[in-house]
Amino acid sequence: MNYRTKAEYFIQGITQGFVEATEVIAWSDEVVVTAPTPEDWMLEISSCGPDDRMVILSHLNTVKGVADPVELAALLKAKGIG
Repeated sequence: MNYRTKAEYFIQGITQGFVEATEVIAWSDEVVVTAPTPEDWMLEISSCGPDDRMVILSHLNTVKGVADPVELAALLKAKGIG
Protein backbone atom coordinates (compact mmCIF):
# COMPACT_ATOMS: atom_id res chain seq x y z
CA MET A 1 0.00 0.00 0.00
CA ASN A 2 1.36 3.40 -0.90
CA TYR A 3 1.71 6.27 1.55
CA ARG A 4 -0.90 8.42 -0.22
CA THR A 5 -3.58 5.73 0.16
CA LYS A 6 -2.87 5.39 3.86
CA ALA A 7 -2.78 9.18 4.25
CA GLU A 8 -6.22 9.47 2.61
CA TYR A 9 -7.54 6.82 4.98
CA PHE A 10 -6.18 8.70 7.99
CA ILE A 11 -7.51 12.05 6.69
CA GLN A 12 -10.99 10.57 6.44
CA GLY A 13 -10.57 8.77 9.74
CA ILE A 14 -9.57 11.87 11.68
CA THR A 15 -12.22 14.10 10.09
CA GLN A 16 -14.97 11.50 10.59
CA GLY A 17 -13.82 10.52 14.07
CA PHE A 18 -12.90 6.84 13.61
CA VAL A 19 -9.11 7.31 13.79
CA GLU A 20 -7.21 8.84 16.69
CA ALA A 21 -4.14 11.00 16.20
CA THR A 22 -2.10 8.45 18.17
CA GLU A 23 -2.76 5.82 15.47
CA VAL A 24 -1.41 8.14 12.77
CA ILE A 25 1.63 9.00 14.88
CA ALA A 26 2.38 5.31 15.47
CA TRP A 27 2.11 4.64 11.72
CA SER A 28 4.42 7.54 10.96
CA ASP A 29 6.96 6.31 13.52
CA GLU A 30 6.95 2.92 11.79
CA VAL A 31 7.31 4.52 8.35
CA VAL A 32 10.27 6.65 9.51
CA VAL A 33 12.09 3.49 10.58
CA THR A 34 11.30 1.46 7.45
CA ALA A 35 11.47 4.10 4.70
CA PRO A 36 14.70 4.15 2.67
CA THR A 37 14.74 7.96 3.00
CA PRO A 38 12.34 9.52 5.51
CA GLU A 39 10.31 12.39 4.08
CA ASP A 40 9.56 15.64 5.91
CA TRP A 41 5.92 14.76 6.54
CA MET A 42 6.95 11.49 8.21
CA LEU A 43 9.25 13.26 10.63
CA GLU A 44 6.76 16.06 11.28
CA ILE A 45 3.92 13.67 12.14
CA SER A 46 6.24 11.59 14.33
CA SER A 47 7.01 14.68 16.40
CA CYS A 48 3.30 15.53 16.94
CA GLY A 49 1.37 14.88 20.11
CA PRO A 50 -2.05 13.23 20.51
CA ASP A 51 -3.80 16.63 20.62
CA ASP A 52 -2.26 17.86 17.33
CA ARG A 53 -5.07 16.62 15.05
CA MET A 54 -5.12 19.68 12.79
CA VAL A 55 -1.33 19.70 12.44
CA ILE A 56 -1.37 16.01 11.57
CA LEU A 57 -4.11 16.61 8.99
CA SER A 58 -2.07 19.36 7.36
CA HIS A 59 0.97 17.07 7.10
CA LEU A 60 -1.12 14.18 5.74
CA ASN A 61 -2.29 16.48 2.96
CA THR A 62 1.34 16.95 1.83
CA VAL A 63 1.94 13.23 1.20
CA LYS A 64 2.77 12.84 -2.47
CA GLY A 65 1.32 10.23 -4.79
CA VAL A 66 -2.08 8.94 -5.83
CA ALA A 67 -4.38 7.01 -3.55
CA ASP A 68 -5.42 3.57 -4.73
CA PRO A 69 -9.24 3.67 -4.66
CA VAL A 70 -9.60 -0.10 -4.24
CA GLU A 71 -7.21 -0.26 -1.27
CA LEU A 72 -8.75 2.86 0.28
CA ALA A 73 -12.24 1.40 -0.05
CA ALA A 74 -11.05 -1.84 1.59
CA LEU A 75 -9.54 0.08 4.53
CA LEU A 76 -12.72 2.09 5.00
CA LYS A 77 -14.92 -0.98 4.70
CA ALA A 78 -12.87 -2.71 7.40
CA LYS A 79 -13.84 0.19 9.70
CA GLY A 80 -17.48 -0.06 8.66
CA ILE A 81 -17.34 3.10 6.53
CA GLY A 82 -18.65 3.28 2.97
